[in-house]
Amino acid sequence: MNVVIYARYSSNKQTEQSIEGQLKECYSYAKHNEFVVVGEYIDRAISGTSDQRPEFQKMITDSARKHFQGIIVYQLDRFSRNKYDSAIYKTTLKKNGVRVISACEHISDGDEGVIMESVLEGMAEYYSLNLARKVKRGMNINAENGYYTGGNVALGYKLESVEGTDKKRFIIDESTAPVVNRIFEMYADEDKTILEICQHFNEQGVRNYQGKKFSEKSFQSLLRNKRYIGIYTYKDEEYPEKIPRIIDDDLFERVQQKLATNKQAPAKRKATGDNEYLLTLKLFCGHCKALMTGWSGTGRSAKIHRYYRCNGKAKKKCEKRNVRKQEIEDLIIKICRNALTDDNIEKIANDVVAFNEAEQKNNEYLKRLKKAVADNEKQQANLMNTLKLCEDDNIKRLILVEMAQMDKESNELQIQLAIEESRKVSITRREIMFFLRDLQNGDVNDMKYRKTLITVLVDKIYLYDDGRISIFLNSGDKTVEIDTNLIDDLDRELQANLGYFMGNDGPPIPLKPKPALIGAGLGFIYGHS
Repeated sequence: MNVVIYARYSSNKQTEQSIEGQLKECYSYAKHNEFVVVGEYIDRAISGTSDQRPEFQKMITDSARKHFQGIIVYQLDRFSRNKYDSAIYKTTLKKNGVRVISACEHISDGDEGVIMESVLEGMAEYYSLNLARKVKRGMNINAENGYYTGGNVALGYKLESVEGTDKKRFIIDESTAPVVNRIFEMYADEDKTILEICQHFNEQGVRNYQGKKFSEKSFQSLLRNKRYIGIYTYKDEEYPEKIPRIIDDDLFERVQQKLATNKQAPAKRKATGDNEYLLTLKLFCGHCKALMTGWSGTGRSAKIHRYYRCNGKAKKKCEKRNVRKQEIEDLIIKICRNALTDDNIEKIANDVVAFNEAEQKNNEYLKRLKKAVADNEKQQANLMNTLKLCEDDNIKRLILVEMAQMDKESNELQIQLAIEESRKVSITRREIMFFLRDLQNGDVNDMKYRKTLITVLVDKIYLYDDGRISIFLNSGDKTVEIDTNLIDDLDRELQANLGYFMGNDGPPIPLKPKPALIGAGLGFIYGHS
C-alpha cells in the first residue's frame, strides 16, 4: 500500500528535532508493515487546533488523486486536535480511499478501533483546553512580575525585551508620556470637558497608541487607567508598583474625583477661546529641550494670567522663565502668515496632490480588507467542496452552520470594504490653493483659523531666555531664528518686537508643510470629519 507521512510541531519552542523524531517513527512503522512511502507533508510551528495549515491542506487536496491510500502520523493529535475538523477531513479522505494511521497508537479496524480513535481525539482536544488554562495561569504570573500579557500597551509606554527571556516589560515612552501628563493636567486643573480635550489633541495631530484619533470613550479609559500610577491590572487583579508610573498620586486622585463629580453633574460650560493653548506639543524649552505646557494662575486683582511653562522647571530640573501665552501665540501666527507667500502656496499645492495620490495607492488597511474578503471566499469554496463529498447528514449540518457563519463574516467584511472605499478623498489642486489662500488672508482673531494655521505650518518651536526663538516649519529646509524680548513680564505691543524681521520688505520664509497636515486642515476648516 502506498502511504504518505504527515508531521507537525506546534510552536517555536519545539524544533526540527521534533519533526525528525516523528519521521523516524513513521518510517519505521511503514517498513514494519511493508508500506511504500511516496511523500511527506510537514507543517512547522502551526497549532493542530486550526485546519489552516498549508501542507495539511495540500495533503487533503492530493488525496483525491488516488496516489496514496494511507496517511501515517506519529500520533492522532498530529493530524488534528479538533474533533470537528478531524471528522470533516477523515470523511473527505474516506471518500478518496485514504485512511489515517497512527504509528504509536495501535488501533484495530473494528468497532473497538473506532471507539479508541474517538477517545484519543477527545484526549487531544482536552489537552489543548488544558494547555489554555495553563497559559492563563502563566499570564497571571507574568502580571505579578509586571511583564506584558498582551493587549493595548497604553499611550505613554512602550515595550522592552527582558534579557535572557522571551518576555517583555513596560518602559516609559519619552515622546508620548508628556502627552499623558498634559491630558491629566488639562482635565484636573483647567476648565475643560473630556470632549474639548479630545478635540484639542486631535486638531493638534496627536494620535493614540494605535495611531488613531482620540475619542471621548478612549479618553475616559485613559483618565481611569491605573497603569499611569504604576498599578498593572490583569483579569480584575491589581499588581501595584509593577510598571513605571507617569502620573503622581495627587494628580491622579484629583482626576478621579472630578470624573466622579462630572458623572453626577455632567453639564459643563464651554471653554472660551482664550484658555486654549495653541502651541501644546509644539513649544519646547531651548535649554533643556523639555515640552513647554500651558499653565494659569490668578493675580492679586483676581485676573487670570496664562502662560507656557517648561516641564523641566516644573520638575526643578531647569530654570527656564515662563512666557506669556497671548504674546508667543500672536508672534507664531504672524510668522506663519508671513510664510504663506504665493510661491510657497504654489509649491505646497503640488506636493499635497502628489502625496494624496501616493496615500490612496498605498492604503494598507484597504489591502488587508481585500485580502480578508478573498480568504473568506476561498474558505467558503473549500467548505462547499467538502459538503459535496460528504454523505453524513450530521456532518453536513455542521458544515452548513459553518458556511452560514462564513457568509455573515463575508457580509461584514464587504460593508467595511465599502466604508473604506468611500473614505477615499480626492483633493484637487484647486481646492488646496483655495484653502491656502484662506489661510493667507484669514482673521487672526478667529480661534479656528489660528488653530488651523499652527497645526498645518508649525512643527516645533524652541524658546530661549536670551530672546531667541528657533522655529521649525513643517518639512522646511531652514530653521527660522528670531531675536525678540518675549520673556519678561512687561506689557508691550507685539509689533515693537517684530519690526525688523516681519516687515513687508523682509525675505519670505522657506516653507514646505507636510501634505498630511494640509489634508487635515482642509477637513477642519470646511467641517469634514
